[in-house]
Amino acid sequence: MAKYIIAHDVGTSGNKAVLVDTEGHVHGKCFEPYRVCYPRPDWAEQEPEDWWKAVTHTTKLLLEKTGVSPADVLCVTFSAQLLGIVPMDPKTRPLRPAIIWLDNRACHQAHRVMRKFISARLFALIAGTALCGKDGIPKLLWLKEEEPDIYKKMSCFLDVGGYLIYRSTGNIVMEWTGASVFGLDLKKKKWLSSIFRYVGLDPAKFPPLVRPIDQVGTLSKEAANECGLLQGTPVIAGAGDAPCAAVGSGAVGEGDGHVYLGTSGWVGVVTKRTVKGKCGAASIHSADPDKAFLFAESETAGACIQWMAEQLYSSDKPDSNLGDVYALMDERAAQIPPGSGYLIFTPWMYGERAPISDCNVRSSFLNLSAEHTRDHLLRAVYEGIAYNIRWIVEIIEKEYKFPLPHLRVIGGGAKAAPLMQILSDVTQRKAETVRYPQEAGAVGAAMVAAVGLGIYPSFEALKKVVSADRAFEPQKENREIYDSLFRTYQEAYRSLRGFYKRLNERRAVQQSCKEVPG
Repeated sequence: MAKYIIAHDVGTSGNKAVLVDTEGHVHGKCFEPYRVCYPRPDWAEQEPEDWWKAVTHTTKLLLEKTGVSPADVLCVTFSAQLLGIVPMDPKTRPLRPAIIWLDNRACHQAHRVMRKFISARLFALIAGTALCGKDGIPKLLWLKEEEPDIYKKMSCFLDVGGYLIYRSTGNIVMEWTGASVFGLDLKKKKWLSSIFRYVGLDPAKFPPLVRPIDQVGTLSKEAANECGLLQGTPVIAGAGDAPCAAVGSGAVGEGDGHVYLGTSGWVGVVTKRTVKGKCGAASIHSADPDKAFLFAESETAGACIQWMAEQLYSSDKPDSNLGDVYALMDERAAQIPPGSGYLIFTPWMYGERAPISDCNVRSSFLNLSAEHTRDHLLRAVYEGIAYNIRWIVEIIEKEYKFPLPHLRVIGGGAKAAPLMQILSDVTQRKAETVRYPQEAGAVGAAMVAAVGLGIYPSFEALKKVVSADRAFEPQKENREIYDSLFRTYQEAYRSLRGFYKRLNERRAVQQSCKEVPG
């Protein structure tokens, strides 16, 4: 009897294929990177074909590496980055590179739409939070206005997950979690077509909807040959990366919350309650068809650590006992006392969504002096990420009344013991990790598929499948300094937001002038 699920975690930097059994155990994984292109300032694009090539290649490698027979594969499914836009022509081919979530080109369209909805009706209907240039509706309007030929030819658009479903099965659909970041009525499970018409978008260009747990087809002959799998292998829709990660964290019960620390970061809570977004948090659909997902995303977390690694630690040769450069950085950060010598870092490299919704803010080292070393900067980055998470957690508790007495943490950052201890100390909460923190998205997608296949009767049943593996308790002696610096961290934004706005608006104008011919 077939007993494995192949789940693809299709992220920003690459695709991770993971072989998961029906009890949530990982039996193998393969990763293949692909590029993000930045053709202009604030633009971020990827080639959809690169996603598919990574999916097919890693599937074949995974089967070779594990020795699993294609006949033992129950299904294929996806955990995909949200907010991607792939314009498709009537022959179902991409008309241009995908505009991905990181792209911030549509600020003008976002501001115009927000002015149009001065009554804040849009806030209540589309996730409940202010639109920015990274959101789906402004980007679709940008496409209509700046590339009208593409928009006119576009029969519909797909997101990342939808495109991979199409390449796998030949079917054009979008699952509920991906749809909810563009405009889905969370109660009626329908597109907000009247809103689309009002802002000037054609509702006919939005694809048919399916549930995350639905079988959306089977592998076509061509797709099966490319993947090394059997034609007719079921394909389950899966969900966006954040809703899948929630399942992979085990935080699937009413009001359960989790923290993700990867390239980006977020705090998420699943709930049956009707919640409206505020303070940068958004309400989207959960992977569970019966629940919503309160989602407060920080645009960069691990990306800040990666930047430190590339810019300041790449030339270091770590001890062979330590492993890679990140293990070296963890060791160095742990040697710096809490507070980093009163140095504060703001982890807002690409602007921010939560705890503050502001596309203009950027990262800064504040209070830097000659006494600080490279390792002080490193620990300050770890602490800045933790301050941002604490701010979000406090918003969720205060504004939404969801108590989060402990934090279930997933993502690559959950493997870094110094970062986990800092997070526990800064938030004054127990921080727990799961057995496969870096594979939580793929494990979550596999468990979504397991519910769809009827292996588990409900999402609540998955609480016993994914449990805590390690815990970090807050150190009381560090509370005073972190409480003080956290308040200063919040004050820094209030003091500097006007500065960031002026500086980056000037930068945008200068870049625009450079792009004008002559």
